[in-house]
Amino acid sequence: MNFGFSHTDSQPDDSCHFNLKHSDGLCALRETCKLILCWLGLIIAIAPLSSARSTPEVKVDQIVIVKSRRTMTLMHHAQALKTYRIALGAVPVGAKEKHGDHKTPEGDYVISGKNPHSQFHLALRISYPNTVDRERARKLGVAPGGDIMIHGLMPQYASLGSRHRETDWTDGCVAVSNAEIEEIWKLVPVGTPVKIRP
Repeated sequence: MNFGFSHTDSQPDDSCHFNLKHSDGLCALRETCKLILCWLGLIIAIAPLSSARSTPEVKVDQIVIVKSRRTMTLMHHAQALKTYRIALGAVPVGAKEKHGDHKTPEGDYVISGKNPHSQFHLALRISYPNTVDRERARKLGVAPGGDIMIHGLMPQYASLGSRHRETDWTDGCVAVSNAEIEEIWKLVPVGTPVKIRP
């Protein structure tokens, strides 16, 4: 077998020949291995660059919650990335008006912070109350309340997973499973607009 890299002279020497008729088999194998290792090194060096270019990180630029449908959709450039089924406050109909009414707000907000140490696994704070909410509460003579989050489940209920959605159980927050809030946490930056609709 001739790989096309043999020397032209016929005198024996100590160099490696790819003409297997005139070379030591072990030497030829050594050179072949070197060539293979070179190619593998090149492939390994190039692969991460190719992967980084082909899988850019996508960040959510809007969250749309529709209470009547029990859905929360993550958006990017007006395109839906993913929709989650959610649980709402224990009084799901109507906009939140005051502290302790167990209603989920309705209006336009932003994600104003993240709590990695939440008792509900992970939590994204919604900027309730906004100006409209405060004015409504003022007219009613009540405190508007606060601490509205998108969060997961407490440790003792984590095993429920998606079954937690069988009832609306929060104090006014938006709840998903722990696996879902972990995914949402990575995709949603602080400052993301949140639209909550009836």
